[in-house]
Amino acid sequence: MTTSNTGNAGGVDPAVRAELARLRESIDNIDAAVVHMLAERFKCTQQVGHLKAAHQLPPADPSREAQQIARLRSLAENARLDPAFAEKLLNFIIAEVIRHHESIADSAGTTGGDGGTGGAGSRE
Repeated sequence: MTTSNTGNAGGVDPAVRAELARLRESIDNIDAAVVHMLAERFKCTQQVGHLKAAHQLPPADPSREAQQIARLRSLAENARLDPAFAEKLLNFIIAEVIRHHESIADSAGTTGGDGGTGGAGSRE
């Protein structure tokens, strides 16, 4: 779009402004859904963190992380989303989950054992 957001919007066709408003409303709704889905995801991963701490499992599970990254890249490709972007997003989320799991383990007085396999109960 060639007009700026800071002025002269009066020169833009009203149909263009209406379409822009409609698209932005959809974007806002999608953003709200993403935030709510992330909140639900983190509720689940918090439970995983407590389970891991209770059983002295390590906060991180590199094998599970690799599986999830491969899975998400495939999903992204099928959805026509850049797989590299999807991987970056998941890596960001994984880092936050691990930080939460480490905090839970510290609060529980556990260290995560000897770095075992993680197996069942690893974060999603």
